[in-house]
Amino acid sequence: MRKPRHLSAEERALWDRVAERATPLHPNREEPAPDALPISKAKKPIMPRDPLPDFRVGQKTSAARRHDVMRPLVDRLAAAPVNMDNKSFGKMKRGKLKPEARIDLHGMTMAEAHPELASFIMRSQSMGRRLVLVITGKGKDRDDGGPIPTRHGILRHQVPQWLALPPLSPFILQVTPAHLKHGGHGAYYVYLRRNR
Repeated sequence: MRKPRHLSAEERALWDRVAERATPLHPNREEPAPDALPISKAKKPIMPRDPLPDFRVGQKTSAARRHDVMRPLVDRLAAAPVNMDNKSFGKMKRGKLKPEARIDLHGMTMAEAHPELASFIMRSQSMGRRLVLVITGKGKDRDDGGPIPTRHGILRHQVPQWLALPPLSPFILQVTPAHLKHGGHGAYYVYLRRNR
């Protein structure tokens, strides 16, 4: 036969807090004598919480909150280490290097864009190209006001992640936003590794 398990001090304190807030189903029933209850640690007084302000459905909050906890994509790409020749990198960022090929993904779904991008990058690298342009578009503002925020420019945010993961990452040396004359923040320069 198993021995009965007794509540730990923490469990007892938690139970006491719950019991204080509960309303009894049978208020006429007598409570057990205090000496029959197991001795627990001294009860801490429950501090009342600050009252919540009144809120109506559809009301806007007073403080503007950002839902995106990641740094902006442009900042993350700018903070990425330079893996290519600094002189060529500077020329590329200023739009002085001409892309040898380009692919236009905007208007595609993610399911359509990912295989197109993968085949384009692998084909370009096998042909010995070094600099290609990937056009994603800047994206439409599609936030419908729901509880889950919708990211602005899904492909614009997804393409750098695809390029950083296998099977494409072994072919990529550098990814950076394109110069304004090549599409600005709606496109990326992708500098490919040499074909060996």
